[in-house]
Amino acid sequence: MKNLFSRSFGKKKLAIVITGLTVFTGAMGLLLYQGTKNTVALTLDGQKKVVKTHAPTIEGILKDLEITVHAEDYLYPSKDTKIKENLNVVWKPARQIEIIQNNQSANVWTTAETVGELLKEEKLEVNEKDKVSQPLETVLQSKMKIAIEKAFPLKIVDSGIEQQVWSTSTTVADFLEQQGVKLNDFDRVEPGLGEQVQANSVINVVRVEKVTDVVEEPINFAVVTKKDSSLQKGKEKVIKEGQKGLVSKQYEVVKENGKEIKRTLLSEKMVRAKKDKVVAVGSKQLIAQVSRGGSDQYASSGSGKEFYVSSTAYTASCNGCSGVTATGLNLRSNPGAKVIAVDPSVIPLGSKVYVEGYGYAIAADTGGAIRGHKIDVFFPSKSTAYRWGSKKVKIKVLN
Repeated sequence: MKNLFSRSFGKKKLAIVITGLTVFTGAMGLLLYQGTKNTVALTLDGQKKVVKTHAPTIEGILKDLEITVHAEDYLYPSKDTKIKENLNVVWKPARQIEIIQNNQSANVWTTAETVGELLKEEKLEVNEKDKVSQPLETVLQSKMKIAIEKAFPLKIVDSGIEQQVWSTSTTVADFLEQQGVKLNDFDRVEPGLGEQVQANSVINVVRVEKVTDVVEEPINFAVVTKKDSSLQKGKEKVIKEGQKGLVSKQYEVVKENGKEIKRTLLSEKMVRAKKDKVVAVGSKQLIAQVSRGGSDQYASSGSGKEFYVSSTAYTASCNGCSGVTATGLNLRSNPGAKVIAVDPSVIPLGSKVYVEGYGYAIAADTGGAIRGHKIDVFFPSKSTAYRWGSKKVKIKVLN
């Protein structure tokens, strides 16, 4: 019985020893296995991680981590690099970004961090005048859309003052708001506010204002004539001086860029009434005193001074003629008058005369070329004056 118990205990002890040896051997093997692993520092899409691995290459590590690397991704070192202790591995997955420019869309893959880095990577130059839908420092996200509007030159003319500016595609209204141009109620813009601005176009802002203008305007007086038989014909005498009237007028004035383009009368008010000028006009005929019968008597009786003179003819409508004689007789109003122009030192003005071939007349006029024994005979028309011509005639001064 004792022998049997000893044999049974020995078997159990052996089993325990074998089991312990097996565990020890496994633990030592595990420690040995773990001790042969390489330590690798990973930066995966910005996240840092340290792993121990028996993988021979970087590709093996990533496969163990169930990470699929695409051709567009950033991986450093390359995936076929052999693993060594304390190796640093960086992997950035590429993101798909949509870039829209000039109404054209393109999808690109990138590992850039920000919008600015992406544009630089794609060699898309932008300046402060261009419009980008996302700020340049924005961190890229997968499936993000980035719209770029390139600025172009154009001109704005405000109140007639021209300025060169830059703008992106937008409406005229938005463009003016961007430029800080404020419109008043009556201002006009060409082209219209809803139109799209175009490269090299001209945006014309016409400043329109409506103002009220009150002015006083004179009213000219009329000249009223009255016949006066006591005055020699052709003579005038002012009976009553005239006075201009005054009217106040209110206008609506429309100005464009400071220049008046329209004036509309709104109302008017009489400030002072006009007073007409009254003039007496003589109607007394000098030649009415020359009687053909009486003159015949003078001529037949032989009274009066008689001599020869050189004669020419003129009309009331000659070049430089006023139609009014030196004595005030209006020849245009009296075309039938018998008048001669004389040198007053030879024949006194107002003298009654008889001219051979012309008849009885009054010495009622003078002339710059009439000197000495020379007279100028008046005719109502140029044709009769031309027929008279220039000739020597006998004249008799009757009184």
